[in-house]
Amino acid sequence: MDVVSYKGGINEYEGDCLVFFVPEGDFSVLDLLREDNKKILKRIIEAENFKGEKDKLLKIPLGDKVKSVYLVGVGKKESVDEEIYRRASAIGVRQMKKDKYRRGLFIGVDKERAVVEGVLLGNYEFDKYKTKKDNENKKGVEEVGLYEGDEENIRLGKIFAEAQIYARNLVNEPGNVINPVTLSEIAKKLAEEKGLECKVYDEKDIQEMGMLALYSVGKGSSTPPRFIHIIYKPEKPKKKIVFVGKGLTFDSGGLNIKPGDYMRTMKIDKSGACAVLGIMKAVAELKPDVEVHGLIGAAENMPGGSAYRPDDIIRAKNGKTIEIDNTDAEGRVTLADVLSYASDLKPDLIIDMATLTGACMVALGEYTAGLFSNDDELARSLEEASRKTGERIWRLPLDDERLRKKIKSNVADVVNSGGRYGGAITAAMFLQEFVGEGIKWAHLDIAGPAYSKEDFFYYQKGATGFGVRLCLEYLLSNT
Repeated sequence: MDVVSYKGGINEYEGDCLVFFVPEGDFSVLDLLREDNKKILKRIIEAENFKGEKDKLLKIPLGDKVKSVYLVGVGKKESVDEEIYRRASAIGVRQMKKDKYRRGLFIGVDKERAVVEGVLLGNYEFDKYKTKKDNENKKGVEEVGLYEGDEENIRLGKIFAEAQIYARNLVNEPGNVINPVTLSEIAKKLAEEKGLECKVYDEKDIQEMGMLALYSVGKGSSTPPRFIHIIYKPEKPKKKIVFVGKGLTFDSGGLNIKPGDYMRTMKIDKSGACAVLGIMKAVAELKPDVEVHGLIGAAENMPGGSAYRPDDIIRAKNGKTIEIDNTDAEGRVTLADVLSYASDLKPDLIIDMATLTGACMVALGEYTAGLFSNDDELARSLEEASRKTGERIWRLPLDDERLRKKIKSNVADVVNSGGRYGGAITAAMFLQEFVGEGIKWAHLDIAGPAYSKEDFFYYQKGATGFGVRLCLEYLLSNT
């Protein structure tokens, strides 16, 4: 599906439908229509008692050059923001799919980039493995026009949405399709297509580099771990930013094996890594004046004969030792090495994303990510970006010294589990042990919002690609 700017007259448009965004109680946008059509619409609006409430849609058959008019409510004018337009545009495009319409014109658009994102994200489906398809219906929506749309806003909206869709597709792939080796091949292909530099380190390299934490998590699987480093470097970069993603392509829990119900959907444990790949895809297209590195520790946590064990003591890349309390707290062990490597790059800041703890979901629910940071300015900037992208985050503390004692070990420098209470915080504190001194750092625990059990807003059940647009918005607004 394409999104384009339409510069012609509304009354001359020859697509399937017109989609008007309507603030509550304000139907002035309909003045763009011919007087006869406007009168018909206003009579039906009054009869249906449609007021333009947020997330409401009224479909009106027109029988003119277009088949239907959709009125999509955006609520009270003073409260309309990017997220409301994103949701409204998804409602419009999904109604088009339901009605089997191919082309539509969206009118009354204010936040154009958000509308493009909502259209593309709302049109998303992951159905590549379904063998029976209605080929005619699967043509779907082919084109959405934005009335007098700005070309640059449309371009940015496409880049943001397509990057998130790229991540969603990867996360939705099952563990028998994407493993550490195939994920590294995907990264190399992306880099080649986008003109990025990509280095992939195999299990031998990983050991020689001293990344024994990553190696230990992955050595229980018949598919060996990989470390992926993607680089975008402009001629005169203003700063250096590193994005780090947890890449557990499947997590069985290892020797501390998960119950069956908790093992289901563990293909999503690579969400952080896939978000990093989506970000790097967009960075190559946006071409910011910033050096950007994407780092992924890819492993499969399996209970094989060579799997790492509770009570093992592992030395990470930065020299710190880790006592293993629970092999199902593997994400932080993997990230220990990746954050150490990231710190060696001497960046201005590091942002990591990981489906790290169920405790974060207990604290914040399924729709909000936990934000942890050692820098207030970075945290505030990410919170502002999240308000624009609609990806909810909430900052949690790192300053509880009594809680920090829970990750101290009697036999090593740190232990990989601080227990049940404050689990998201102690996990973040563990990660902080592997961030270099003086480097700004933020950790996003995306365990909840990385996957949805139901369709909502512009999301289909399954992977959400959470964090991609958030980090891209941060890049655009702060570099």
